[in-house]
Amino acid sequence: MKIALMDSGIGLLPTAAALRQLRPDVDLVLSSDPDGMPWGPRTAADITEHALACARAAAAHRPDALVVACNTASVHALEALRAELEPGLPVIGTVPAIKPAAAGGGRVAIWATPATTGSPYQLRLIEEFGGAAAEITGIACPGLAEAIERGDDAAIDAAVADAASRTPAGTDTIVLGCTHYELVEERIRAAVGATGGAGPVYFGSAGAVAAQALRRIGDAAAARGTAGLTVLHSGRPSRLPAAAAHYAQGLALVTPVPAAG
Repeated sequence: MKIALMDSGIGLLPTAAALRQLRPDVDLVLSSDPDGMPWGPRTAADITEHALACARAAAAHRPDALVVACNTASVHALEALRAELEPGLPVIGTVPAIKPAAAGGGRVAIWATPATTGSPYQLRLIEEFGGAAAEITGIACPGLAEAIERGDDAAIDAAVADAASRTPAGTDTIVLGCTHYELVEERIRAAVGATGGAGPVYFGSAGAVAAQALRRIGDAAAARGTAGLTVLHSGRPSRLPAAAAHYAQGLALVTPVPAAG
């Protein structure tokens, strides 16, 4: 079984690690775009062009499914990706976990990039799933994804502290609305945990998206893989960037899988 993932950068690591945890034998193709990142400041048409290039590079490796492990690309390019690649290649998008986060009501904060916060896409999700019981606040996190991409600890801590200072006191639930943010969830927890009580409940998307990818593959999931790892940078064969080793999810992808006993 082979599953491809695409993102502008290392935001695909959480979902890739979740897939490897669910299926240690899965072959992974990681297609990112270091030449074109960041995607957030680009126009929707430009994001779509870069996302299609990433997807085509991944599709050339004949995966059983393609995961768009990027909120920005899912917002702007998912329709175009599906129009070009499906039904031959199932395409799974990444949606912020607003629905499950808001189901319990209370105060919900959505941490996301400035481009996503306040976007029509996020506002539609809030309107659709927020309900009367949930008080939802969007928290833009300028510079956080870029700092995570570089593995810059000082910049990560500064961006997290800034976002935490703007998260309402007493927040019950925090949605990590950018795939990069799941790489530093523990730092976010440490920064926000003092808002009262046991701290908020956190919702990411990696586990749910990984499970959805396996469901979409269906019977093909019965075939075993070789736990392979293929890395593409703007279409070129490459290696995991050095910053990947800065995070547990990146290290998990290069940890040898035990042989079947």
